[in-house]
Amino acid sequence: MSFNGGTVMGLGVAGLAVVGLSTLFILFLRMYVGDIAAGTAEWNDAMMQCLEVLAGFSLGAESIALFARVGGGIYTKAADVGADLVGKVEAGIPEDDARNPATIADNVGDNVGDVAGMGADLFGSYVATMLATMVLGREVVSADNFGGMAPILLPMVIAGLGVLFSIVGTFFVRINKDSDSVMAALNKGNWGAMILVAIVSYPLVQWMLPETMEFVRGGVSTVITSMNVFWAIMLGLVVGTLMSMVTEYYTSMGKRPVLSIVRKSGTGHGTNVIGGLAMGMESTVLPILLLAAGIWGSFELAGMYGVAIAAAGMMATTAMQLAIDAFGPIADNAGGIAEMSGLPKEVRERTDNLDAVGNTTAATGKGFAIASAALTALALFAAYVGMSGISGIDIYKADVLAMLFVGGMIPSSSAASPSAPWAKPPWTW
Repeated sequence: MSFNGGTVMGLGVAGLAVVGLSTLFILFLRMYVGDIAAGTAEWNDAMMQCLEVLAGFSLGAESIALFARVGGGIYTKAADVGADLVGKVEAGIPEDDARNPATIADNVGDNVGDVAGMGADLFGSYVATMLATMVLGREVVSADNFGGMAPILLPMVIAGLGVLFSIVGTFFVRINKDSDSVMAALNKGNWGAMILVAIVSYPLVQWMLPETMEFVRGGVSTVITSMNVFWAIMLGLVVGTLMSMVTEYYTSMGKRPVLSIVRKSGTGHGTNVIGGLAMGMESTVLPILLLAAGIWGSFELAGMYGVAIAAAGMMATTAMQLAIDAFGPIADNAGGIAEMSGLPKEVRERTDNLDAVGNTTAATGKGFAIASAALTALALFAAYVGMSGISGIDIYKADVLAMLFVGGMIPSSSAASPSAPWAKPPWTW
């Protein structure tokens, strides 16, 4: 039941993104492009105007994601820590006890931060990925059966198929008895959806794209092939899968990282904090190397369009990823309700087992969101450079590099020092 609730949320988010973006694109295409002959300078200008207006959809999605993710994330952690301090530390009562009113805030926080926040975050990344790929696809000269629009349409088709295959993937998630591994069942659904996307991508690319195309930017033409575009999609899927596997390894019960922190916890709070922080830092090495390899490989295959389409391939199964991510907070809330309702002990034992797996799935979802956002950010930079007509974002310029340092400092300093002026509302300055 926990997974079913997450499935509804995941399919809802991905479906709204695909249907909303596709509908608006068709509307703006008729408004701005109309019957203009493809491939002409007039068509190119009209298509740019269409995509510039469509970018407003992405801006709205990212704006909502900012408030939902940051605000919801802060609320859920504050509610969780507050409930634990008041209940287990001060009052000496069990976790999720009905006598602790903060338990309600904790349950609501799971919904606000870990479900709604993550959903809004991935919705924004999902839309931005498709839009960035479409903008870069406009710069690809393609002699196809879609009036030269195949590189623009390809990310939306992949996203739509990803939603359908995510629905199919849910049927692979099955638990027959209590001893079955919940994580293994969820992985079957996730990998099943990814494999289906990989299988269908080959005939899709061969059908939509010509054998060779030209990516034109700044008067420089680069030849890319349809097979290289296909391999870029495969690379995005592989990077997404490996990111999930690495995150699962570092957060699963019985694995070396978790057992290491358990052993360090036996000698006190200090070693627990130090050991956990060290393991957290270690866990970033493989994901960053995978992400860097994915960016480099996809760029070598098909240039900046390859990077964008690799991100689209990674984001294709967003519906399944969201379903798995939402599994954790739903199971956590189920355990809280079971405790407050005074249900039998075996019910709480089952929900605790699901909650432990849910912590792993939540971490996997965060890793997927960060990886997809990194690829999307690079594609968005490339799209911005192309649409604005500038030569590039040059960090050799002193003012650009200075503001990069300032921008990187603000989130860290605000989190570490709540008294910092920018960490307060303006009316309290």
